Amino acid sequence: MQSNIKFDKLNFITAGMPLRTGKGSYPQAFEVLKEMNLDGMELEFVRGVRMADKSKEFVNQASKENNFVITAHGPFYINLNSKEEDKIEASVQRIVETALVATQAGAFSITYHAAFYMGVDKDTVYKQVKNQTQRIMDILEKENSTVWIRPETTGKATQWGDLDEVIKLSNDFEKVLPCIDFSHLHARTNGEYNTYDEFSRILERMGKEIGQYALDNFHGHLAGIEYGEKGEKQHLIMEESDMNYKDLLKAMKEFGVKGALVCESPNIEDDCKLFKDYYYSI
Repeated sequence: MQSNIKFDKLNFITAGMPLRTGKGSYPQAFEVLKEMNLDGMELEFVRGVRMADKSKEFVNQASKENNFVITAHGPFYINLNSKEEDKIEASVQRIVETALVATQAGAFSITYHAAFYMGVDKDTVYKQVKNQTQRIMDILEKENSTVWIRPETTGKATQWGDLDEVIKLSNDFEKVLPCIDFSHLHARTNGEYNTYDEFSRILERMGKEIGQYALDNFHGHLAGIEYGEKGEKQHLIMEESDMNYKDLLKAMKEFGVKGALVCESPNIEDDCKLFKDYYYSI
């Protein structure tokens, strides 16, 4: 079931279609990516998993022809720890749908915000997320899905998904890996995870505790971010933020990280280009 894409570099991709696409569709979006020398796109299913068959076919074909990297982000309405059973069912279904549509569109990986603590202790919530993840993996195995399933590190202390939790879940399942959102970790800890040494520790832990393959087909997010005592407030343009992207990219280069880094700044393609240009300048 594992995606068989082998990466030879770190790819810089946009969260959704570049803004320059305007009211255009995937063909125009891919033209913008080509013109800007960017490496692909994360399909954004944040309001629901909807993608026409024609679009799936186009993205799959065009990504192969252009060596573009495709990932997908599941809907925001996911909570595997909801107090209501029907919401848990709907959340499982949304993750499964994201994975199946992403597979058809040629993506190698999907991510989502897995759960909220809902006032319950961390161990209990972890077991619940693990049980629901097992259900998701069982369904996807039957469906022959080829994408990696990646719960994302989240930006608020009320959300399940600190670094320990996503690494632990990755070790509990062969086909699960973390999606490391560096900006979320920075916001969640009210300003930590923002130095070369701290970024290096994240990458070192992934390599040691999960395995080198976690760095060889990486999926992560980066954006400028505003935060307060309760964590993430909103994404910002990188230069308006204190996010230390230069040290992060130095660490990623030093560790030889390969895969996809998704830019989620409000000016997605411009900051994506900023990251790529800086990375290749060091």
